[in-house]
Amino acid sequence: MSNQRKLKIGLFGFGVVGESLYHVLQNNTSLNAEILKVCIKHLDKKRNAPTDLFTDNPELLLNNNDINVIVELIDDADAAYRIVSSALSNKKAVVSANKKMIAEHQTELLGLQKQFQTPFLYESACCASIPVIRNLEEYYDNDLLQGISGIVNGSTNYILTRISEDGLDFNSALKLAQEKGFAESNPALDIEGIDAVNKLTILLTHAFGIVTEPGTLVHTGIHQIHEQDARFAKEKGYEIKLVAQAKKLEDGTIAAFVLPQFLKKDNQLYNVKNEYNGVIVESGLADKQFFYGKGAGGYPTTSAVLSDLSALRYDYKYEYKKLYNSAPTELSHDFYLRVYVSFDKLYNVPHSLFEKIEEWSSNESRCSVTGILHFSKLAENDWWKQKNTSIVLLPDAFVEYVPEKREVLEDEFVI
Repeated sequence: MSNQRKLKIGLFGFGVVGESLYHVLQNNTSLNAEILKVCIKHLDKKRNAPTDLFTDNPELLLNNNDINVIVELIDDADAAYRIVSSALSNKKAVVSANKKMIAEHQTELLGLQKQFQTPFLYESACCASIPVIRNLEEYYDNDLLQGISGIVNGSTNYILTRISEDGLDFNSALKLAQEKGFAESNPALDIEGIDAVNKLTILLTHAFGIVTEPGTLVHTGIHQIHEQDARFAKEKGYEIKLVAQAKKLEDGTIAAFVLPQFLKKDNQLYNVKNEYNGVIVESGLADKQFFYGKGAGGYPTTSAVLSDLSALRYDYKYEYKKLYNSAPTELSHDFYLRVYVSFDKLYNVPHSLFEKIEEWSSNESRCSVTGILHFSKLAENDWWKQKNTSIVLLPDAFVEYVPEKREVLEDEFVI
C-alpha cells in the first residue's frame, strides 16, 4: 500500500466490536477507510446496518479484488485461521483480535507473512486498548528487555477483585462476573488461565523472539483458589492476581508462565482491579514502565483495531526483529520459585518436592505450606493441578540462591 491509501475493508463478524467498528468508520472520515462487505453466520438476524452490506459467503470478501484489508472479529479460532491464511495468501492485509487462533498457529502465520509480504496486525488480541505489542516490537531492544509481567485477563481480575473486596467465595464471584457480562456462560478459557497463556505466547514472540505453543508453557488459572488462600492474602496485606510473566534469567534464557501470585502494595499490578489490565515492562536502562487500561469490552477492543487500521495506511508491518535479527533465545525450566501451596488432604503434597520449607500450617479442613521449588517440579508433572490443591506465587517469587536441601525421609509429608 502507498502512503494513506484508502482502506477497503471486508469484515468478518458483526458482534459488539464489529458493529462498533462499522459505526466509528461511518462517522470518521479521517481514517479514509470503508467497510465494503460484512460476512456473518445468520443473515436473518436484524442488524443496525443496511441489509445489502451482509453476506454469509466468505468468498465474496476473500476473492473481492476491491477489498484490500480483511478484519477478522469472530469467536471460532479454526474458522478464523482459514479466513486469515486465505487473506494473507491473497495478499490482503489482515487485522485480527483472535488470540487463540494466533497463539495456536504462530508458525504458519509467520510463514505466510514472510512468503507474501503481507501485513498482519493484532494489537487487540492481547490487552485490547493497551498498546503492548507495538511497544515491545518497536521500542524495547532484546538485549535491554529484562522481563514483562501483567494482568492480561479482565474476567479473572474482576472475580479476584470481588473475592478480595466483597469477601465472596469463588463461585459467587464468578456468577456475578457472568451477570455483569465480564465472564462467559462457559468461563473455562478465562478461569483456567487458557486465555492468559494464549496472550503470553503472543507476547513472547514480540518481547524475546520466542515462538512456542500455549500448551508448552506452565499455566493455571484461578479456579482452584480456596477461601483460605484469600484469608492468607488478607492477613499478609497481599492481593491475589493471575499474572502472566516472562523474565530473562542470568544465563540469558527466559522463564515464562501464567500462575496466580500474591502481590504487595509496591507492585503496580496490586491496584489493577475489576476488568482492567496492567502490564509492567522491565528494561535494563529504563527500569520499569507500566501500561494500564481496559483489557476487554467493545470500545477498548475497537480502539486497538482502529489503531491497527490507521497503521496499515502507511504499510506498517511487524518486523519480528527479535525473531529474525537476533541470536535465538530459549525458554528455561532451570530456576527456583518461592510458592504457597494449600491442599485439603495431608498426603497430597509431599515434603520432598520442596528445596526448602519456610512456613507451614494445618487445621481440620486445610493444610498450607510456603517454600522454595525448582520450576521443573511444576513443568514435569501436575501434582499441583489435582483437585482441591491451589498454588500461588509469593511476591518475590524468583529465588537466585537456594540453600543446601536438607535430607528428608521418603515418607515425610508436610502436615
